[in-house]
Amino acid sequence: MLYIVLSASIHGVEGEQHSSSDRVIFLLPSASASQAASGWSATALRCFNLSGSPSRVPVMASKVIPWYKKKHVSQVKTDYAYHHTQSVVKHQTERKSSSKSLSQVQAQATEAMAEPAYTIPAFRQRTAEGTEEYQRVSTNVGKGLVVIQEELQRMRVATKAKVDSLAIQREVKNMMVKRLDILDDIPKMPDFLIALRPHTVWEKTPVKLFCTVQGTPRPIVKWYKGGVPVDPLSAPGKYKIENKYGVHSLIISRCVVSDTAEYSAVATNPHGTASSKAMVAVKRPAGAGELCHLGLVPHLTEIHASKLEVTLLDRFSVSFGVEDGSISLVCTMVVVPDLPNVPPLAQWYRDDKLLKPSSLVQMSVGGGVARLTLPQLAKDDEGLYTLRIFTKDGTAEHSAYLFVSDAASSKPGAPGAPMSVKAYDINSDYVLVAWKPPNTVNEAAITGYFVDRCEAGKDSWVQCNDSPVKVCKYPVHGLSVGHSYHFRVRAVNSAGTSRPSRMSDKVTALDAAESERLQVIKIEGRYDIVIKDDDLEGYVTLPGEPTDVHASEVFKSYLVLSWKPPSPRGRAPLWYIIEKCLAGTGAWQRLNTAVKLCSPRYPVYDLQDEQMYQFRVYSVNMYGCSEASAPSEPVQKVDKDGVPSAPGKVVATRNTKSSVFVQWEAPKALKNLMGYYIDGRVVGAKDWFPCNHKPFKHTRFVVHGLIPGETYAFRVQAVNVFGLSDESEESSPIAVESALATPSAPYSITLLNSDGSSITIAWKSPKHCGGSKVNAFYVDKRNADTLVWKEVNLQAVTERICTIDSLTEGTFYEFKVQAANMAGVGVPSAPSAAMKCEAWTMEEPGPAYDLSFSEVRSHSLVLLWKAPIYTGAGAVSGYLVDMAKKGSSEFVTLNQEAVSHRYLKVSGLEEGESYVFRVRAINAKGVGKPSQVSEPVCAKALPGTQEIVAGVDEETGDVFLSLEACEICDTSKFVWSKNYKPIGDCPRVAVTKKGRTSRLTFTNPDKDDLGKYSVVVTDTDGVSASHTLTEDALNTMLELSYAIRHPVVPLKHGLNYEILEKGHVRFWVQAVKLSPSVSYRFIVNDKEVTNGEGHKISHDVASGIIQMTVDLFTRANEGTYTVQITDGKAKTQSSQVLVGDVFKVALKEAEFQRKEHIRKQGPHFSEYLHFTVTEDCTVMLACKLANVKKETTFHWYREDDEIVPETPPNVMSGACALPIPLFSRKDQGIFKATLSDDRGKDTSVFDISGQVFDDIINAIAKIAGSSASDLVLQCTPEGIRLQCYMNYYTEEMKTIWKHKESKIASSEKMRIGGTAEMAWMQICDPSDKEKGHYSIEISDGEKTHTRTFDLSGQAYTDAYEEYLRLKAAAFAEKNRGRVVGGLPDVVTIMEEKSLSLTCTVWGEPTPEVTWFKNEQEVASNEHTRVMFDGGKFASLVINKVTPDDSGKYSINVRNKYGGEFVEITVSVYRHGEQIPVAKVGQPKTPAATPASTPVPPRSPAPPSKTPTPTPSKSQTPMSMKSPTPASTPASTPVPKSPTPTPKSPTPTPSRGVKSPTPPRFMKSPTPPRK
Repeated sequence: MLYIVLSASIHGVEGEQHSSSDRVIFLLPSASASQAASGWSATALRCFNLSGSPSRVPVMASKVIPWYKKKHVSQVKTDYAYHHTQSVVKHQTERKSSSKSLSQVQAQATEAMAEPAYTIPAFRQRTAEGTEEYQRVSTNVGKGLVVIQEELQRMRVATKAKVDSLAIQREVKNMMVKRLDILDDIPKMPDFLIALRPHTVWEKTPVKLFCTVQGTPRPIVKWYKGGVPVDPLSAPGKYKIENKYGVHSLIISRCVVSDTAEYSAVATNPHGTASSKAMVAVKRPAGAGELCHLGLVPHLTEIHASKLEVTLLDRFSVSFGVEDGSISLVCTMVVVPDLPNVPPLAQWYRDDKLLKPSSLVQMSVGGGVARLTLPQLAKDDEGLYTLRIFTKDGTAEHSAYLFVSDAASSKPGAPGAPMSVKAYDINSDYVLVAWKPPNTVNEAAITGYFVDRCEAGKDSWVQCNDSPVKVCKYPVHGLSVGHSYHFRVRAVNSAGTSRPSRMSDKVTALDAAESERLQVIKIEGRYDIVIKDDDLEGYVTLPGEPTDVHASEVFKSYLVLSWKPPSPRGRAPLWYIIEKCLAGTGAWQRLNTAVKLCSPRYPVYDLQDEQMYQFRVYSVNMYGCSEASAPSEPVQKVDKDGVPSAPGKVVATRNTKSSVFVQWEAPKALKNLMGYYIDGRVVGAKDWFPCNHKPFKHTRFVVHGLIPGETYAFRVQAVNVFGLSDESEESSPIAVESALATPSAPYSITLLNSDGSSITIAWKSPKHCGGSKVNAFYVDKRNADTLVWKEVNLQAVTERICTIDSLTEGTFYEFKVQAANMAGVGVPSAPSAAMKCEAWTMEEPGPAYDLSFSEVRSHSLVLLWKAPIYTGAGAVSGYLVDMAKKGSSEFVTLNQEAVSHRYLKVSGLEEGESYVFRVRAINAKGVGKPSQVSEPVCAKALPGTQEIVAGVDEETGDVFLSLEACEICDTSKFVWSKNYKPIGDCPRVAVTKKGRTSRLTFTNPDKDDLGKYSVVVTDTDGVSASHTLTEDALNTMLELSYAIRHPVVPLKHGLNYEILEKGHVRFWVQAVKLSPSVSYRFIVNDKEVTNGEGHKISHDVASGIIQMTVDLFTRANEGTYTVQITDGKAKTQSSQVLVGDVFKVALKEAEFQRKEHIRKQGPHFSEYLHFTVTEDCTVMLACKLANVKKETTFHWYREDDEIVPETPPNVMSGACALPIPLFSRKDQGIFKATLSDDRGKDTSVFDISGQVFDDIINAIAKIAGSSASDLVLQCTPEGIRLQCYMNYYTEEMKTIWKHKESKIASSEKMRIGGTAEMAWMQICDPSDKEKGHYSIEISDGEKTHTRTFDLSGQAYTDAYEEYLRLKAAAFAEKNRGRVVGGLPDVVTIMEEKSLSLTCTVWGEPTPEVTWFKNEQEVASNEHTRVMFDGGKFASLVINKVTPDDSGKYSINVRNKYGGEFVEITVSVYRHGEQIPVAKVGQPKTPAATPASTPVPPRSPAPPSKTPTPTPSKSQTPMSMKSPTPASTPASTPVPKSPTPTPKSPTPTPSRGVKSPTPPRFMKSPTPPRK
């Protein structure tokens, strides 16, 4: 851009509020002829005031804004406004004096306006090449220059007229104020012309106190409340202090009762002090106190929210969120008056669309805060958010962009979720769902989408399409009429499926044609009559045919047929039938055979490609079918548009230090464009990142969240319903830096020294340098009692300290400072506090100054400062540092002993807390003035802060310190210091910079280089770091440096060997890094081995592995193996010794692997025998087989005895198993499995003993323990038993019973046992000692399974009573009378023989014995003798039996505990008769057979004890007859053993059924003896 520049100096009049010498530059951009003809008719001069103050001299009668100053009108808000400013900088080397006469002013102004040429400053002088370029451009100006010269002449005339007018005004004013000037020079102390007056006001109303004061010099007025200074910043919006035209005022807004106080205004100048006081009383309306006490607000006059004065304070910035997260946008404000019941009227917008409160958008305003909360973020929420608050003067607005990125996908590489899902064209069973595609940056391209639906109020989602749809629209068919639905979409690519989108708003499936069939007629303008078309049609049966059949949606995936419902339609429910045919053929086929179609929409999918189709529709109701509609126009299934073309040229420009402005040209083929996706990447990186996650509609975008100082490139893609276009070309690389502007104002002006005629001040650099280095400062001064500013320095000041001379002692002065850079002079600072020019005579030093911070971290920082200018009566010996929290005046001294250096590291800070500091210098006379309080600093590190890294260069071996800055700009510099003293040019170190990284390299490091090194990055937000170089760290780096300069190939692993399949042996070594030019050789026993027969040598650069494989490893291979490696300058070697036992182990393994290879050529075990335990605790011996065929045989053996399982093994299944149920110690032994066929044989042996047996028992215990039931109590006659049921129990399991945490050993008192189903512990003869807590612990080697039972209290009482009952019953059972043995069931005997029925009885006490015949007691006589010998043997002897003796005989043995009733059937037959077969209970006629005597029984024995209790009385029948079994053919009865049955859980009765023991109150069934 070429500029024509004119300069002029316009001098103001003393007393004006602008500088006495305003520096003005007129810039005029040149242009081509076409530009001049079209856009330069309104071109004007641009006026810059390089002092920073706006020029008060109007240059033109009418202001015309040049083209480059016009603001672009944009639909995009602040974040997208493209501010592009170009400026020419004129370095100010001299500032004009304000003491020149009026004639000089006029002459110079006239000369400046008459000067036709522009004198080019030295810094703008062109080179020869520049001159040629200038001449080339000038020749193309053409007609534009003529227009510019005419415009310039017109402005010159206007400027001259204005200068003449100003000159006259100044002359008149000077004449008028000469007398006043004489009076103003007389010193005068302050005096109140109008004093303060008292006020009484109501609560919540404002009050204004004002006064007028005079004095020479002009007094300074301060306000006090009850003797305490009033600070407007302490309560923003509460107090407002003004000074206009000598009237000083204090405004208190919205008074409260606590504002009742005495207020005073104190005026001060060098000649004295005056004050004025007044009382302010704030009253509360009657009853308001009670209402306020109850939390209510008294009734006020209604005030509309738009009548409030609202000032926005803290505003929300550009924000970043993640899907499914939450975020709040907050803006604080000051509201006057602040009425709790009338909050400001606030509206929130997203992309210029008004937001309404919902579950996804929460809004609140009140208490000075407007808040918008998005509790569940989705990419739909991305956009430009605007807060608009209605105020008294209009509206206050603020906008900022919210970015919402994709949440992490469940599958790597899956696409992001679609967004903006909406339903259109809603009908009774059909809707059209549309959405926007997600951005795909590094993921695979999207292949389609799945659409899901869910009925409102339910949680179950149903997928609508079986295969992915390729476009961002899908017709959903088959909905239920009257039902409401939500929809969502998922994207699909080759990596997987995305997360679902946010569900759509609720839509209800209704017939859209119903509303069209209603007509509303107004009568007399007041009444509405609704008439249906049904009423107008009359009675219609058959409907008419549909009309306007056409394809409303046409895509390659599907098309949607649409038509208009018939008219007349009829009242009956209506549906449709659709037919299709190839265009021109007339062969119609029905489409919706299985679908009853109620909507005038229907999606069609199964159409052939490249075929034209026609469609027609029938209307159907209960009365029949209509005529067919007219056929549709021929239509083909094809994508008409496709994706848009790629966007055009992309241009990126600087915006802020963390954002870039990107703009591009729209695609040539828009094709229903949805918007654009912008991608970015760091220059040099491969991966791109998305800059926005929702299509953006405009062709310009601000990319936020970038790393300051980093360089980026950008590209753009256009988006429509078919997807994303090709990428545009990349933009040119651009570094992230702020746009060039003038610097902000300096601040914190500090008084450093005063000697009575001069004052030394210092200030701090502007917080914003404007994108270029600040290279000059200009200082202005004024007396505190005047408004006129005067220049101090004509030449620019380059340091931030200045001494102002020629001052009047005793006068108060104010100062302001302006900073300048390449863009020009910035705005002036705020005026300093009034400083009195008086000589400092105190002996203590003056204040330190220029407090700054470095290395700010979460809990520490470093404070630096400069020495005071005024040292007092002696040299400064040290410094004290004070600290206070922000807002507090209570300073704490950090160092009790003064530090001699000018820095201090402060530790122990609270993260996120803000602090202020001050420094006091000390000399021999005492502690001096404190410095000005520093700016507040927050104890929090900058995002991305890095620390200094000490290292050694891998290439050169140089020792260095390095820092990578987290932010940087063009003007930034890395300033290195040692012990916080700048290093500067030093031969011991060299500083280099590359991008964002600075490196300090030591030329010859030694102990002299030890110390603390720090670095500060200028023109940033405080990027800095430090590192202490210690002797140990330096020695370590020196060793590494030596290794790099004398290189050795570093090895990850030395030479190793491994045995491979087939018995091959691989020798290998791995280097950390290899280059493609590496060379190496293997040496075995001092002889080099080459790649050839028997040896294979190779290497892999990527992994760094060098290897040699020996095919046949034998005894001849014993020895030493060495590999020598050379890679560039680096060398190394590694050896492996294989001799002696080490070699034997390797050889044995190689031979084993060789045999294994041979074994695997035939059938073999891929997994040898091992055991598993099933859930029912069956042990399974299992193995897996490989390389088998049908002829392969499999056998099981145990101790060489073959085992034939019930299910033959199936070798073709690849696995065999042998079950071992009820596993116990008896199952120990050696098991073997064999596998064989014609190719070979393989054997697997499994020894179940020792540790293997223990492992199996533990595995069983693990399952059994998990299945163990709670302990169950069971009472027995012997005691109380605790039982634990489980899947399987064996005594080999590690089971421990405990009583009160003490282990129980099996004994007569405590018996421990079990069965296959349970483990039990029995307490024999229990007593109170056995009460307490019992437990069983089943250990499986890893875990102990515990089951418990509390045998105490009522549980023990009930158990003990049951035990006593069972014990008594068992005792009775044991001692009752019974027949032990000797009696047959049936006796057959011939008459005349003698029959002897003899048995052994037992009982304690001795029982009574009674014999019966046919239930009649048998008395002893000569024919029938009854005997009972010794209380043990009972006999019934019948001499010479007769048939009358046949019958049913029985014996009743009884004592006090009970008895037994045994029956015998006797049959007597006559001599010569056939021996009858007697039936039980049917006596036979006696036969004449010899007498038979039964075998005498053996000696009786009492029955043994049994642990199982007998059935209870209630369960036993009171009496039971014994059935008599059939007798043997022999006449001799079968004798019964007198020996009682063995011990068993259930006693086995004798053939005669035991008689139950009757209760004592019951009589025996045997009749009493007479």
